[in-house]
Amino acid sequence: MPRPCKLRRVTCNPKAMNFMPCGVTKDALDTVSLTLDELEAVRLADYEGLYQEQAAVKMKISRQTFGNIISSAHKKIADFLINSKYLSVGGGTIEVDRCKFVCNACGHAWVISCKAVKPCECPQCKKNDFNCLKKQREKATFKTCWRNL
Repeated sequence: MPRPCKLRRVTCNPKAMNFMPCGVTKDALDTVSLTLDELEAVRLADYEGLYQEQAAVKMKISRQTFGNIISSAHKKIADFLINSKYLSVGGGTIEVDRCKFVCNACGHAWVISCKAVKPCECPQCKKNDFNCLKKQREKATFKTCWRNL
């Protein structure tokens, strides 16, 4: 029995999840499926220009696994471009990098993306008495969440 896949950390949040050539209906095209971890690998390696070792650390996977993911992604993107196929993005063994906040005044909890700006107030009661749950969990180890700096 193979061991389960390790979750891959993903921070990109694509605005579009489907792509296809102009002037053709989706039904007439073959589909290529790109997983979110493959898209993240392309973003880190090709768009941000990171080395595989650096990108693997960001995704919390080994360099070898990153190499396999990026190779698979490049092959799928080439197939999409060269053969004019329909590309759908989604799925994969991932964990989304997010931060959860809880308001100390009203108890409201909300989640924001890791790249979003730190909130100034609770969206429900508009008070600024809130904490990142990561900070509360890490108090015992004296680590501070970057959101609360």
